[in-house]
Amino acid sequence: VQLQASGGGLVQAGGSLRLSCAASGSKFSIHVMGWYCQAPGKQRELVATITSSGRTNYADSVKGRFTISRDNAKNTMFLQMNSLKPEDTATYYCNANIGGSRSYDYWGQGTLVTVSS
Repeated sequence: VQLQASGGGLVQAGGSLRLSCAASGSKFSIHVMGWYCQAPGKQRELVATITSSGRTNYADSVKGRFTISRDNAKNTMFLQMNSLKPEDTATYYCNANIGGSRSYDYWGQGTLVTVSS
């Protein structure tokens, strides 16, 4: 199973970015997908998750600014990031829980988001 994250880059404060994560290589169902971020010197933390039925959950710090979505037919997840702040600067990782009777967590390689003030 591979998760390929893309869409990171350098943006000014107040700007927007859209991250994508494409899952491939599995014949099993993709359950919960999510985005996590890790800033230098800090632990990886949750940004947002979305279930296969579309139920979402957000970290308080991004509520109202970020929107997570997914295309189940294409095994792809997105994160629309608006009103970006310098404190959003981090490497963003996508995660997917995939499996049948037993499921496993998989991680993408990360995409760097840098927000300048």
